[in-house]
Amino acid sequence: MSSKELKILIFNINDEYYATDIMEVERILGFEEPTKLPDSPSFVDGVINYEGNILPVISLSRRFGLKESERKSDSKIIVAKQNNNKIGIIVDIVSEVRDVNEDNVEEPPEIVSGISKRYIKGLIKIDKKIIIFLNLGNILTEEEKSLI
Repeated sequence: MSSKELKILIFNINDEYYATDIMEVERILGFEEPTKLPDSPSFVDGVINYEGNILPVISLSRRFGLKESERKSDSKIIVAKQNNNKIGIIVDIVSEVRDVNEDNVEEPPEIVSGISKRYIKGLIKIDKKIIIFLNLGNILTEEEKSLI
């Protein structure tokens, strides 16, 4: 039985490598400063106008309780889609899209560099790097989705 190939988008936040399934990515936008919303959760950076709709933009580093990196003008916003919800995720660098074999995705340990397991599908080892394979669809809880 052949194992499945996954197409992943690799990106970088705070010099750590992350990846997400390309099927969860709708588009990659250049960075624009989000409009801050009062009373939104701390990891919500604000909102931007995306195709005439309001798109909440979140900081993964704050979401995971990691230190914030400096915003660079070449930061990008990944538009992640899940059912009818879309969120923007700010990343420092979008590195590449590549195919990985499902066999190369390992079960994550309970805690990976402070990120709880519900955000992580696995760890991918490529080119001597360990890439944290995120489950972008789980970044927000249902409750948080309703808050935004």
